[in-house]
Amino acid sequence: MAIDIDKVRAMSRSKMPGVIALGIFVMVLVGSSMFQVDANSVGVVLRLGKLSRSVGPGLHFKAPLGIEKVYKVPVEEQRKEEFGFRTASVGDTTRYSTEGYEHESLMLTGDLNVVEVEWTVQYRISDPYLYLFRVRDVEHTLRYMSQALMREFVGDRTVNEVLTAGRTELATSVQARLQELCNHYEMGITVGQVILQDVTPPDPVKPSFNQVNQAQQEMERMINEARRDYNAVIPRAEGRAEQQIQQAEGYLIDRTNRARGEVARFASLYEEYAKAPEITRQRIYLETLGEVLPKIKNKVILDSEATNMMPVMQLGAGGTVGVAPLSSAGGQK
Repeated sequence: MAIDIDKVRAMSRSKMPGVIALGIFVMVLVGSSMFQVDANSVGVVLRLGKLSRSVGPGLHFKAPLGIEKVYKVPVEEQRKEEFGFRTASVGDTTRYSTEGYEHESLMLTGDLNVVEVEWTVQYRISDPYLYLFRVRDVEHTLRYMSQALMREFVGDRTVNEVLTAGRTELATSVQARLQELCNHYEMGITVGQVILQDVTPPDPVKPSFNQVNQAQQEMERMINEARRDYNAVIPRAEGRAEQQIQQAEGYLIDRTNRARGEVARFASLYEEYAKAPEITRQRIYLETLGEVLPKIKNKVILDSEATNMMPVMQLGAGGTVGVAPLSSAGGQK
């Protein structure tokens, strides 16, 4: 049986468009069934508009022809929103731009002062489904909430609290309240940190504010110097006073003990004297002489019963003592 080559070629040419169309269809079908999820992302698969599943990083398949649709959400990416400024360039030296953002940074404090507050909100996506489908335009909603909360908390504080010691507490309060609102509205994000980039008074009042700060610093310096002098002088004076008090107390105790000893000794002597007055009197007399006589250089001992002699004493240095007889009339011979 003879084969008509031309006829076969004609039939092949007539089927070629169908084969090409079939190949293109298969390629489109396979291409629409495969998708790749990055390492820091999660794929949320919807089947006919309803949540079907969530898939992790890697190569995956889905129903083609739009039956299943995939949304890739970078859940591991750290995101941030800037308020009052924008990052102009990032490099060795990061540059920021603040012009045109005064409507975000200018705020009124509780004591009716105006400050410029520049801050950053860092967050990440914690629930991809809530992030995609619960709130429309999550980024704008987060910005509006952040500005409202920052103005609320700044308005409850004085300008000194906002500029100095209250900055950390302010950022912590805004972060906690912002997370509560995000959970309430089911936004599917976790607020990691609220950072106060810069808090300053407006440019027109900066010179006056700096003068006030200098005066306050000078006041603090003088107070610290006064406290230093106080800590140097007062403890020394208190130590001296305590020393004198202790010395006085010691003297009091010593005098009291001595007096009590003397009283006890006198009481014991009186008891002995009461038992034998003459003997005790003689003993006391002898003891007293024993204490006094050794201290006297020249001693003169006279007989108390001698009546005809009158002592003549030369009290000069090296003088001698003699006696002169008395007349019967009592005169000196």
